[in-house]
Order: sequence, then C-alpha cells, then structure tokens
Amino acid sequence: MQLINALTDAHLWAETFDRKLTDIFAVESEIAKTVAETLQARLTGSEKHAIAKTPTVNPEAYELYLKGKFFAEKRTGADLRKSIEYYDQAIAKDSDYPLADVGLANSHLLLSVYGALSPKEAASPAKAALKKALELDDSLAEAHASSGLLATLELDLNRAITELERAIQLNPNNATAHHWIALPLMTMGQFDRGVAEAKRAIELDPLSLIINADLCWIYFNGRRFDEAEAQARNTLEMDPRFYVAHFYLGEALQFQGKLTDGIAEFQKSVELNNDPFSLAMLGQAYARQGKTDKAREVLADLRQQAKQYISPYAFAIVLTALGEKTQAIDELGRGYDDGGFYISLIKVDPLFDDLRGDPRFEALVQKITRGK
Repeated sequence: MQLINALTDAHLWAETFDRKLTDIFAVESEIAKTVAETLQARLTGSEKHAIAKTPTVNPEAYELYLKGKFFAEKRTGADLRKSIEYYDQAIAKDSDYPLADVGLANSHLLLSVYGALSPKEAASPAKAALKKALELDDSLAEAHASSGLLATLELDLNRAITELERAIQLNPNNATAHHWIALPLMTMGQFDRGVAEAKRAIELDPLSLIINADLCWIYFNGRRFDEAEAQARNTLEMDPRFYVAHFYLGEALQFQGKLTDGIAEFQKSVELNNDPFSLAMLGQAYARQGKTDKAREVLADLRQQAKQYISPYAFAIVLTALGEKTQAIDELGRGYDDGGFYISLIKVDPLFDDLRGDPRFEALVQKITRGK
C-alpha cells in the first residue's frame, strides 16, 4: 500500500501488509492510524474510537453482511427480502454485530419505502433490530441514521432530522446519513439544503446508484426539471437497468412537456421491476395523455396487486390524473393513517398540483407538516 501526494506525485509512505483474512479489521485500523500519523492529522476522540473499533470478529458474518448490503442497494422488493436473509444469517454467526442489526432494520424500512411492505409491518422488526444495535453501541452513526429513516416513515420529520444530524456528528463521512437527511428536508421544502446533503453523499459514495438517483428526485420535487433529467441520465450511464432512475427520468421528462418520452421511461421501469409506483406513474401518464382506458387498466392492475400491500399513494397518483379528486384525497388520507415516507411528500410533489386549493387536501398537508 502506498500514500502519494496527488499534487506532487511524491511518495509519502509505503507498506506491505501480509495478514490472515481474519485480521482484516486490525489491518484496516493499522492502516488508518499510520496514514493519520503520516499526515500529522489531529484525530478527535470519536475518530480514534472509530478507527479502533472492530465491527465483528467473525469473517463469515462480515461476508454475509456485505452480501446483505449488496442486495439492499438494488432497492427492489425481491432484493430487499434477500438482503434480510443475509443479515439474519450474519447475526446468527455473530449475535453481537450491530451493523448487521442496522442493515436488518434498514431493509425492513426500505421495503416500506418502495411499496413492498406496509409501514406498520416494517416498523416492528425494524424497531427491534435498532433497539439491539443501539444497546450494543449507542455511538454507531449507522444506527442513528436508521433511526432517522424510521422517524421519517413515522412522519416525525423533526425527530428524523435530529437523528440524522446526530449520525453525521458521529461520522461526518457517513454517506447514508447525508443521503437520508436530504429526504425529510425535501419533504419540508428545504431544497437547497437537501441538494447540498445529497451532493455531499455522492462525494462520499460516488458509485451509489440510489444516492445518485435520489438527487434527481430532490431536483424534481424542487421543480428543477432540467437538472433532474440530467442527473437521471448520469445515473443511467452507471447502470442502464436501474429501474429507479428510469422512473425519475420519466417524471422529469413529463414535466418538461415530453410526455411521450416520459411514458417510454415509465414502461422501462415497469419492465425492469413492475413495482406499484412505476405502474402508478405509467397509469397517470396515460391519463394525462388522454388514454383513460389504459390508465384504468393500470388502476385495475394495482387493485389486483393489492391482495398484498400497495401504498395508497400509488392509487392517489393515478386517481388525481384521472380527475377523480375526491377518491384521490380519500386514498391520501388512508396513506396518512398508514404512515410511510411517500405521504410526507404531498406538500411538494408536483404530481398533486391538481389537488392544491382543495380544503381537504390542504388540511392533510397541514397535518403532515405539524407531524404526528
């Protein structure tokens, strides 16, 4: 391993580490300490603690944890469920592994975010896993970030921001904390700060597909549609099969008056994942194109899928576009009762502009703004 001055190309330090795989965390700590000493960096107490910390003594548990993270990043219902299996296996190998508990909590919560599990069903196992993680290590930034996501789903946006700020304080280089704090900021209309946090997350984890894609989403809800399109295309250059980016690109194109192009992106998203929100976006686009029969076919498909949980937000998206405002607001009210991330968006989501000014809709916005 070498440490090189990027400006002068001068070699500052070099060392060879020949260790067993079981010593991986000790090697990481040794490298971090040596680099800090070479750079004469002044480490805080929390930074020294983080460097010395060993996440797990079991290399099999670590490998299973990494597999869980890999599948969780894909953000499909099937992949999130697979990630839960790996996190459970990691915990079975090492019951004192708080990062695996956090991963388990996150995957349950994300199943709710992406419409594959009701918020109430997601909350119980997530809370249990988070409680255990914090009992094992209450200074773990990842656990506080997860607590922030949970608070977001519970529509307690101020608590969400407090938890995520705590996570960033504990570890300023935690990309997930910067990513997730951008989401409640977005729902509260604090777009400039939300964009700044998302960009910082990308600096820390430039290859994360979901962080790159969610910056597009923040631009979209901030009505910066051209920037949303550019960011979605940047994400798709990294992986043309990432369904979330097709979903966001479709939104950005639609609101720039390119509805036909937007529909093509929604169709790609449905082909890649067939999740309720991609279907809903396709349905609302058909409705706005005047193809109401196709829009109602999508609505019927969603109702058929509702034998399992489907977020009321998905139904409301299509009903709003069809002009069925009363039913759309009924669904949003049901979504408020359920909780979950999407309902917190109605203050800013351009998809519901047709409902603005309706007393029932505005009352619901006020309830969400005040928090539960």
